[in-house]
Amino acid sequence: MSRVTDSNRLSEAGYDFIDEDFLHSLMARQVDSAEVRDVIAKSMSKQPLSLEETAVLLAAEQPELVEEIFDAARQLKRDVYGNRIVLFAPLYIGNECTNDCQYCAFRRSNRDVVRRTLEPAEIRGQVEALLAKGHKRLILVFGEHRRYSPAYMAECVREVYAIRLGNGNIRRVNINAAPLDHAGYRTVKESGIGTFQIFQETYHHATYGQVHPGTTRKGDYLWRLDGVARAMEAGLDDVGIGALFGLYDWRFEVLGLVAHSLHLQKHYHVGPHTISFPRLRPACGVDLDESHLTGDDEFKRLVAILRLSVPYTGLILTAREPPQLRREVMAFGVSQIDAGSRIELGGYTEAGDSQTQAREREQFELGDIRPLDAVMRELMTDGYIPSFCTACYRLGRTGEHFMEFAIPGFIQNLCTPNALSTLMEYLTDYGSQETCAAGKALIRKEIDKMPDSQRKVELIDRLRRIEETDERDLYF
Repeated sequence: MSRVTDSNRLSEAGYDFIDEDFLHSLMARQVDSAEVRDVIAKSMSKQPLSLEETAVLLAAEQPELVEEIFDAARQLKRDVYGNRIVLFAPLYIGNECTNDCQYCAFRRSNRDVVRRTLEPAEIRGQVEALLAKGHKRLILVFGEHRRYSPAYMAECVREVYAIRLGNGNIRRVNINAAPLDHAGYRTVKESGIGTFQIFQETYHHATYGQVHPGTTRKGDYLWRLDGVARAMEAGLDDVGIGALFGLYDWRFEVLGLVAHSLHLQKHYHVGPHTISFPRLRPACGVDLDESHLTGDDEFKRLVAILRLSVPYTGLILTAREPPQLRREVMAFGVSQIDAGSRIELGGYTEAGDSQTQAREREQFELGDIRPLDAVMRELMTDGYIPSFCTACYRLGRTGEHFMEFAIPGFIQNLCTPNALSTLMEYLTDYGSQETCAAGKALIRKEIDKMPDSQRKVELIDRLRRIEETDERDLYF
């Protein structure tokens, strides 16, 4: 658990650590090639970059320097995370909402969207559909509404954990929801959640006010900014942050995310577990303001720069992006993706193949609606190990403890064997013939790369037991 003392308990005061004038001054800086290369060199030591150093990378416009940033991000990703990609799926529980966010189809003034909250039997049906495809990790998504109380969220988490289908069960449930008070976070924590995600949406104060009109809690910039700090103070040591790119200048949002990460590290001794960087997407009943849309080239740069700036924070690439761009950006430092995703209420059992059939029930349009099996096969074709591992969370390797394992590089010695075990589970229980062939070839290749050790011997035995018996969930 993160260390919290009276001296660093800041959230009750609503501490605003986003200094807009300073961030804008950094964005106006001119840099030379030597400065950029010095910062790149520092990033390879796996130390977090300062705001000033991050701004140097943001200012690099020359194609050769951008390519050097990309190359460094690829190398840092390999050094810290190996070639693993963790997979998960979102499950939307309810889209009732009291907010009126201008970019979101679920905003309260949108008469075109169908409102719904899944009943317990419907949640079971959705989870069973996900289990039948091979999923092991979910993130539950809730609108901001009084019916989605901390007690309700906790009950949903417990329901999901209790569901079994054949050899499958959900081993990690994360939450994406509105910020809570300390008591609310403690209630949710007792249900056994993993990461609690809160996206600031935009760190720019004026833009935040424009896109979140009214007097609802979502309109309170500081309440949201302090959301993950309160979660840490309440004992949740895995938190996720994010910004919605396209609301304001992408460079400012990168600096905001880095400032947020540095703030948490300074006051709670551990940064965010994950950072997400979704881009604005078309949505039912939404008239997008295109003045700050982030292009593909800028998107690639921001992912690579985040990887260099926050080396031990997981980067989540969502299915908002189209398959080819996801494939390209994966190498720049992404560690988690969703796959086989449906974001409309009841979508895993009720939606057809056409996205237009469900526009009135989804928050935004997805860019990648391929099934999980196809995404996994492509990952393996590109040399990645698809992973459903949840060992660190269940063994207490979270928060500061995760950093203790990750910083020396030991995490690869644990994560690669665990990733291969969960991959063998998927291949044995769910994989198509083509995916099984690719997966087993990848497993053989990865085992051959391992030095001889007792860990390797034990891993080979576990893989055999998974393939030949019903033994599952074998992890180091």
